Amino acid sequence: MDIEHNIMAIRQKIEKALEVANRKPEEITLIGVTKNVDAEDIKSAVASGILQLGENRVQELLKKYDDINNVKWHLIGSLQRNKVKYIIDKVTMIQSLDNLPLAWEINKYASIMQLTMPVLIQVNVANEATKSGIPYEEVIPFIESSFNLNNIRIMGLMMIAPLVDDPEQVRPYFRILKQLFDELKSNNYPHVDMQYLSMGMTNDFEVALTEGSNMIRIGTGIFGKRRKVEI
Repeated sequence: MDIEHNIMAIRQKIEKALEVANRKPEEITLIGVTKNVDAEDIKSAVASGILQLGENRVQELLKKYDDINNVKWHLIGSLQRNKVKYIIDKVTMIQSLDNLPLAWEINKYASIMQLTMPVLIQVNVANEATKSGIPYEEVIPFIESSFNLNNIRIMGLMMIAPLVDDPEQVRPYFRILKQLFDELKSNNYPHVDMQYLSMGMTNDFEVALTEGSNMIRIGTGIFGKRRKVEI
């Protein structure tokens, strides 16, 4: 497996998708998803310019944190409240905020560490029972309920689209979230700075980019098929 070649191929696909949308590559943040990826493969990706990494599980992030240098980590998987304290000073962003008790816990430990934690609200646009995320219609009430949390800053929205054979089938979901993103951006809420629309993975990132995503999360496309590693 040639990770450098895979990254070049992904970047070429990004450029082609952005040409369609009349957008520029510098607008896009590419996150390498490292779930079940060993440290040596991650280092190869970092050497090829992948400097922002996304982990699904706290335990796996902690195991890799000291071994992988000069990168920014994102927590992109479901986060249990009792594990917030372990990663609050290690991640650049928590992309999977999906309930108020979790927001309170993140705010609590961010306050203790005297920092402001950037977060993305995970939205379950398709209302899939098997996926985490706040229902679309509850996002604005959620934001309004978090105004007093001074140590988190809502920086955008994240979604995981349904896994389908034809990525065109999920285009409507990306479009819906982009509309919500734009609405929230225009509302100028306190403690909200809508900068990132994190949508698009290996199977569907090209469609997501044409619908306004500016942050994509690529695992298999960079590292190949996931395999189980010891943690």
